Amino acid sequence: MIYGEDDRVDYYAMPENLKWAADSTVALWKRNSMWLDQEAATYNLATYTFGEGYNLCTSEKFREQPAGAFCSGALVGEDLVMTAGHCIVTQTDCNSAAFVFGYAVHEAGGKARTEIPAGEVYTCSEIVKRQLVNVTTAEDNIETTVYGPDYALIKLDRKVKGHKPLAINRGGGLKKGTPLFVTGHPTGLPFKFAGNARVIKDVDGASAYFGTNLDTFGGNSGSPVFNAETLLIEGIHVRGEGGQHLIPTFEGCYTYLVRPPGTGSGGHVTKVDFLAEEIPPTAGETAAQAYAGSSLAALRKEEYGEFKTVNFD
Repeated sequence: MIYGEDDRVDYYAMPENLKWAADSTVALWKRNSMWLDQEAATYNLATYTFGEGYNLCTSEKFREQPAGAFCSGALVGEDLVMTAGHCIVTQTDCNSAAFVFGYAVHEAGGKARTEIPAGEVYTCSEIVKRQLVNVTTAEDNIETTVYGPDYALIKLDRKVKGHKPLAINRGGGLKKGTPLFVTGHPTGLPFKFAGNARVIKDVDGASAYFGTNLDTFGGNSGSPVFNAETLLIEGIHVRGEGGQHLIPTFEGCYTYLVRPPGTGSGGHVTKVDFLAEEIPPTAGETAAQAYAGSSLAALRKEEYGEFKTVNFD
């Protein structure tokens, strides 16, 4: 769902000082949708043209790009990926999934990489922790769903090289109006970054999730959602606003449904708290503990070097 302007951009167009977040975001693929070229030591991804698959009008963004990923995830430990619980339901699902780094458009005018170095593709060793709780009740023929936690923590087949684990928020403090950004693979597309979003409702301490106006689609499930002020992960994108996200036109093609600013019920993000005990602290988190009342720069400089604070207003 798009709220106001479509804020999704490719890897090459995202803020340079946030590319570390992109570099530790993964695309989830079915292992039977890729094949290994042993001579080239690359995996070839099976894709389809996004615009053709959805019959998109020529005006729509990314219509010429390849698609094929089924969910997103984030590296949160040297061999741990965090995603949505509905993306990986059973160990069989996990065994049939691949976790791919670098599926992105890396330069303006370039094409998405669909031949991925074998070293950037990982598989599942085990499900460390998972939960998916959605309870639907019916009264007077009206169904009501209460959404609970939706998360999975996956141990990979080996330690990840060349990518740093992302840091999570362990201290609370999230509230309505907190600025956010998301990284992931909407509708299975190459990596996308989307900012200019906020927490849109008061954060209920008893609730498993919080609401946002992030521009997300199916395929963003499992995406890490970051606090744009602290640059820490606040949660896992698990659900968009219900209803039709594409609308037909008189030309016989489809366009994205765009909600005017300030409207719509928003998407849902499972709070990262549910996995805080299983996710090891990163170097940046550990360093922050040495700074009583430390600034954001002190917290992140240790891990990623100098950077500029991002303002999406």
